[in-house]
Amino acid sequence: MDNLFTDILELAILAGYSAKPDKLKHLELLSGKLDCLKLFLKILWEIKALDNQKYSALSLIINEIGKMAGGWLKAIRPSFHQTD
Repeated sequence: MDNLFTDILELAILAGYSAKPDKLKHLELLSGKLDCLKLFLKILWEIKALDNQKYSALSLIINEIGKMAGGWLKAIRPSFHQTD
């Protein structure tokens, strides 16, 4: 799970400095890794390895990152397809 956190951070940084085709690829990968992270956090919470307070705090942060990444993807996809 530690790797997911660092992978997400790395993909966000790469997307920020990449041209549109690469930016789209990085953001799509970031979105998939966020989904995996959400799933793992939910499993940890369900097996009581993560208490409610920590789960709630992490979920809020991860959901906010997901909203930002989703907005970024929506902004890039239309312009990406217009330049093809």
